[in-house]
Amino acid sequence: MFRRLSLLSTRLQLLHHYHPPPSSLPKTLTLIHRAKTLIPPPPPPIPAFKCGRSFSTVSLLRLNDLRDNKGSRQKKRRKGRGIGSGRGKTAGRGHKGQKARGTMKFGFEGGQTPLRRRLPKRGFKNRFSLTFQPVGLGKIAKLINAGQIDSGELITMKTLKETGAIGKQIKDGVRLMGRGAELIKWPIHLEVTRVTARAKASVEALGGSVRKVFYNKLGLRALLKPEWFEKKRRLLPKPARPPPKLQDKVDSIGRLPAPTKPIPFEPKDKDSSATPSLMRDQDPSL
Repeated sequence: MFRRLSLLSTRLQLLHHYHPPPSSLPKTLTLIHRAKTLIPPPPPPIPAFKCGRSFSTVSLLRLNDLRDNKGSRQKKRRKGRGIGSGRGKTAGRGHKGQKARGTMKFGFEGGQTPLRRRLPKRGFKNRFSLTFQPVGLGKIAKLINAGQIDSGELITMKTLKETGAIGKQIKDGVRLMGRGAELIKWPIHLEVTRVTARAKASVEALGGSVRKVFYNKLGLRALLKPEWFEKKRRLLPKPARPPPKLQDKVDSIGRLPAPTKPIPFEPKDKDSSATPSLMRDQDPSL
C-alpha cells in the first residue's frame, strides 16, 4: 500500500517537472514554454576587491609582492660546517702548506725576486712641480660682455672662480693664456699666478696690466674661501713671501683679503717688493 503511494508520488513529481518539446504544443503554448525555459543572463563581473579575491589575481602591484630576480642573491658559503656541505674540515684549502695555514703579503712569490723588483725603474716625480689652472683672455672677455665681470675693477683669481671662468679645484694658482686675445677691446687689470708672454703683451697693449702674485697653500685658501676661516673662528693668515727659487717668477706678494684695486707698476715698487735677503745683497750695510 505504502509502496504504491510512493511510486505514484514520484511519477507525479516527474510529470510536474516534465517540459514537452515545443513541436508537440500549440503556437501560443510554445511561446510561453520558450519564455519560461530561457536562461537569465549572467550577472556582471564583480571586482576583485569586492568578492574577496587577492590582488595577486589582478594586474596590480603591491610592495609585499616585490621579489629579486632569480639568482641575483646568492647564499653565503658556510665553510667548516661538516663534511656534508662539501667544504668541511679543510674548508676548501686542501691539506697542509703555506696557503692552507695562513696568508702572505701582497706580491710575495715564494722567495723569488718579485715582479716589482724585476722591472727597471723609469723616470721620477718632481716634488716641487706646480699645477696651474689655465684661463684664456677670450673667456674673460665673454664674461665681461655678459656683465658677470666688471672690467673697471681688479680681476683676481677669486673673481675668476666666482664667475665660473675656472674650475673649483685650484691647486697652485691660475695661469693666464693668450687664447682669444683679439676679443679684448678695453684695458683690464688682473692678478694671477702665472701669465704667458702673448697674454701679457695683449693686455698691456690696450693699457691694462697683469701682475704675477704669490700665494702659498694657506694664502690661496684664504683668498678663495675666506668664509672658511670665519666658520672656524680663525683670523686670516698673513701673506707669505715667495721662496728664493720663485722670487724671479713673481712680481709681488699676494694681498689678503682679496684686493679690489690694482697696484701700479713702478720701478720703486719692485724694489719694495723684494725680500730682505735680496735687499741685503744689493746694500751690504743692511
